[in-house]
Amino acid sequence: MTEPRPAVHPAVQLRLEPAAYGDPDVVALVDRVQAEYVERYGSPDESPVDPALFVAPHGTFVVGYLDDVPVATGAWRASTVEVFGAARTAEVKRMYVVPEARGRGLARVVLAHLEASAAAAGIEALVLETGLRQPEAIALYESSGYVPVPGFGHYTGSPLSRCFGKDLRPGA
Repeated sequence: MTEPRPAVHPAVQLRLEPAAYGDPDVVALVDRVQAEYVERYGSPDESPVDPALFVAPHGTFVVGYLDDVPVATGAWRASTVEVFGAARTAEVKRMYVVPEARGRGLARVVLAHLEASAAAAGIEALVLETGLRQPEAIALYESSGYVPVPGFGHYTGSPLSRCFGKDLRPGA
């Protein structure tokens, strides 16, 4: 599998670059999102994360840059979650835009890139989890065609979690 070319959205000039989970920009942004989870939920996201699963062909991780400043992240990793009758699924993880860059559509650019790269890798459906205390994330996913799906994995039965999925197959 080849990684799609880095995406640049003409309206916002967000440059997306593939990155390893241990890359310093990734680490700094993941630390920021974890701090935000602590503010919103009282603890960080404790779902298991294996950095190797964000490397092709199992997944991808991207960092979004504005004027060479890292401001956004997003990733997907192969998943065993069964949804929409899809044979190959992946889970969206680590969607994040720094507060000072929000309101410009950057998360929508990152999500569209993740969907395109997953589809190019043969992924038929995406799933994700977000929380009730992230209404802006829920609005993004719903407006991007994601629909509620049953809780899965680490989030099964969590009262603050909401899980969503999107069928990526043509005609879905």
